[in-house]
Parts: sequence; C-alpha cells; structure tokens
Amino acid sequence: MNTGIDPLAYYATLGVMTDPKDCAPLFADLPADIPALVKVVQGLLVHIFWAERYGLKLDEARKQEVNIRAINDKLERILELDDRPLTEARPLEKKLVGNCRDFSVTLCAMLRYKGIPARARCGFGRYFLPDHYEDHWVCEYWHAAEERWVMVDAQLDEFQQEQLKIDFDPLDVPAEQFWTGGKAWQVCRAGQEDPEKFGIFDMHGMWFIRGDALRDLASLNKMEILPWDGWGLITKDEDELTEADREAVDEAAARMLAINEDFAAMQTLYHTHPDLREPAEWEPFNMTFE
Repeated sequence: MNTGIDPLAYYATLGVMTDPKDCAPLFADLPADIPALVKVVQGLLVHIFWAERYGLKLDEARKQEVNIRAINDKLERILELDDRPLTEARPLEKKLVGNCRDFSVTLCAMLRYKGIPARARCGFGRYFLPDHYEDHWVCEYWHAAEERWVMVDAQLDEFQQEQLKIDFDPLDVPAEQFWTGGKAWQVCRAGQEDPEKFGIFDMHGMWFIRGDALRDLASLNKMEILPWDGWGLITKDEDELTEADREAVDEAAARMLAINEDFAAMQTLYHTHPDLREPAEWEPFNMTFE
C-alpha cells in the first residue's frame, strides 16, 4: 500500500483533533510568527500540574478540563471562561486547564489552520528531572526556509524556564532534549538505556514507553489522543505481549524514526495493522483528577 500523500501537504491540513470547525473564525486574526503564536497558546492554557506553582488552586470540576480532546471543544470552553479574542491573554483563573499534550495540539492546530505543516509528538523530555525522561508532548513545524522540522515546547513559559533552569531555546528544542516514544523504545530495546528512567510519577518502564511510542504513531497519523487514551497494543499488559507484538512495535518505531525518508511506509503500517490504529468502536477514556 502506497498512500501517495505528500507529507508536508498532509501535515499542513487539519485533522480530527485539530479542526476548529465552527470556532474557525477565532483563528482568523492570530499572528503568523512562531514566538507570537506560542505566547497566544500560553495565554489561553494553564498546565494542571503547574497551576499551584503559579498560585492557582483548581477545584475538581476545573481539573476535568484535561479530558477535552478536540480543539473545537477546547475553544468552546475557552470562550465560556472568557469570551475575548484569543490574542488577549487570560488571567490564571480564566485559562483552560490542560497538560503538555494540550499546549502542543493547540499550537499544532493554529499552525495547520495557517497552512504550515505541523505535528504533535509524544515522547520524553530530558529537562524536567535529573537523569530522567519525563512523559511529555511537543509540537514540530516545518521551517521552509531552513528545510527542517523544528521542535517547539509551547508549555515552557518564562516562569517554567526559570524553575527548570532551561538552557536552550524552547522554540527550537535540540533533538537530544526530547526523545520521541519510538526512539525511547528502540534505545531501551537495545539495552542502551534503563527503561525505568522513562515515565511520570510512579508509572515507568517498557509498558509506558510502548504506550508513548504508539500514541506518537497515532499522532503522526493526525489522531492526537490524550496521554491516557489507548487501544490494541497500547493497552495490552506487558505479560500478555507476544514476540510478534514486540516486533510490531519495533517496526512502528523504525518507521517513525525514518518518517522523513519514507512517510508512506509509516502510514501504511498504521492503516493496515489492526492493533496499531484506532478501532471503529474505540471509546475514549476520561481520567478523574482529584
């Protein structure tokens, strides 16, 4: 199966999660440059796990906003909280509660709306804790003048950069600072890194890496699911995995890491393997935060 799709054209168009639908007019007056767009995103969202460090106490109802998947639903909630133009930064209590995935997908949606190729990536940031790979999402966009994909961490505002002592530009994250799920899977499968260093809170190990790798595969096919969503090989228990299952993840990781050279192979694998793509009867799962 050859998809025959140009990858830059593919990532320059909206998908299921990034289509603003009836809220599209809200994007009409957004700035065109990356730094300004990131500022807009940061003015609309607050990270659920950083809120208290900013001085914001969230009640249980507000915390559940992290379960909002699609950008059109996010925009509707943003307007419910504050109906001013998106370019006007909200006060903390009027920002939509989200996580790293939401910062990345929101930026991705804005870029695609403007016809700029963009893709949200699921993997691990190396800049949150010492000797640790933190579960994280970023956004990549195609820099036409430089002919390369540039990685942006839209979550890292000035406060977070200071707290985390970030020593690189969050608008051009170095490759060694963020590992995609596929890279983490390959490196740990080869015994070159300890899988127990990968995860978040008390969740870590190869099962977690597998989940991030396959969520990244879904995202590369414009199905940017939540960090706790899953199906097929994402949700299978580690002790239930067969060697064929592991080989399927191996192939997915290899295809993703070679995506810029053979985009069609990555898409073909996703669309033809029954345990890698979302099933027709897939029911999203909502996490409860207390």
